[in-house]
Amino acid sequence: MSNKFIRAGQYVKSNYPLYLGSKPIFNTSSTLEVIDKFTNQVVSKVPMADKDMIEQSIVIAQKACEPMKQLSAATKKQILLNIANDLEKRADEFAKAIVIEVGKPLVDANAEVGRAIDTFTCAAEESIRQYGEQIPLDISSRNLGFQGITKRFPVGPISMIAPFNFPLNLCAHKIAPSIAAGCPFVLKPSDRTPISAMLLGELLAKQTPLLPEGAFSILPTTHQDASILSKDERFKLCSFTGSPAIGWKIKNEAGKKKVVLELGGDAACIVDSATQQSRLPSIAQRILFGGFYSQGQSCISVQRVFIHESLYDQMKQLLVDGAKPLIQRMGDPMDPTTFVGPMITENDAKRVESWVNNAVSKGANLLVGGKRNDHFMQPTILENLPLDTEISCKEVFGPVFFIERFNDFKQVVQRVNSSEFGLQAGVFTDDIHKAYYAFNNIEAGAVVINDIPSVRVDAQPYGGIKESGFGREGIRHTIEEYTELKLMILKDIGKI
Repeated sequence: MSNKFIRAGQYVKSNYPLYLGSKPIFNTSSTLEVIDKFTNQVVSKVPMADKDMIEQSIVIAQKACEPMKQLSAATKKQILLNIANDLEKRADEFAKAIVIEVGKPLVDANAEVGRAIDTFTCAAEESIRQYGEQIPLDISSRNLGFQGITKRFPVGPISMIAPFNFPLNLCAHKIAPSIAAGCPFVLKPSDRTPISAMLLGELLAKQTPLLPEGAFSILPTTHQDASILSKDERFKLCSFTGSPAIGWKIKNEAGKKKVVLELGGDAACIVDSATQQSRLPSIAQRILFGGFYSQGQSCISVQRVFIHESLYDQMKQLLVDGAKPLIQRMGDPMDPTTFVGPMITENDAKRVESWVNNAVSKGANLLVGGKRNDHFMQPTILENLPLDTEISCKEVFGPVFFIERFNDFKQVVQRVNSSEFGLQAGVFTDDIHKAYYAFNNIEAGAVVINDIPSVRVDAQPYGGIKESGFGREGIRHTIEEYTELKLMILKDIGKI
């Protein structure tokens, strides 16, 4: 794993500012060091916001509410298109920063930048499609002459807390709909991966004066000081992406404000008997991708694979044969040929390794992988997994999945539903009746037919049930979360 590719210094700056009320600030009382996840070296620094600065950001956001509310649809569209265009021009810079601060392989980082461009572009389109409704209210003799008109209004200041694993696009999924809805916001990026958010801050600041002064603040801060983002009643909504434990704690602290929570998952994939044999090799490749892309550090990473007994042996061999070469493609994420990079920290890699070892000690069969080298974890496949192991019932958030055979479709749907999570599931089948049965009965926010559960199209409604979250993201659906529906009732209008 030699470091043969040029890294920090060319692709990231030695320091970045935070943004308070749309303005860059380079110096505060404390700084956050950014680690290159491959070399484990400090490559950059960003200033940390304290409680006083967070308080200032809330006051500034309150003042920005009215000018944000008054933005025309055309202005919001232009702002968002400008950001998308600037992001496209600087795509390589953003991708290389993601590689360095996350450890994400370059091919995945490039894909994330492309998705972020889509996210801002889609938000620009949705900003001019916020329709109301005309409602007939003369439903009985008691209501003659009444009609109604609905319109959506911005909720007000929004607090946002973003995760490390998609530091650009998951910030984009909060920021872009906020602009489209007309809401000022305060964003806390992950303390592990703040650079992408700071680069977005540059693009946002460039939109002044189209974007009203004070419309945004991007503040790296401590977890303790960040608690005000969930507790303060001046925020009217808190959007959080991260672990279930923290997410549900935020919901309990939120008081009267709305919350949108995108939490965790242990995504299941079913390979049904009604699947053409000729498709099995491509299905195996998709499952391998879904389990191991971005080191499995995705809430919709494939973790549970249920294969019909008539296909089990063939699929098992295809998966094992396909996984072995991926172990040889572990290394420097800046190398375009790398498929598996380092995990976010060595402790996370150690945790995944311990879960694998515990499963094997309880009787699981290790089919491939299972070894750790510092903060690298090999792509790993298990079978015959006992139900009382962590990998069976918790979110791994690492490059590991298990396979299990089944012989009854209804029973395997129940097996999928036995999880405490419910984000997305995938079903490979050529039987339209089974496809609809899965859609109607799998307990998840989305069911993907004939692909892996790791699919996320950035315009789709995205979110889960049970431990996986609360509310929906996905541009139009996020805009609905970020706005309140208001009704105007009219009496005897239009009569002359």
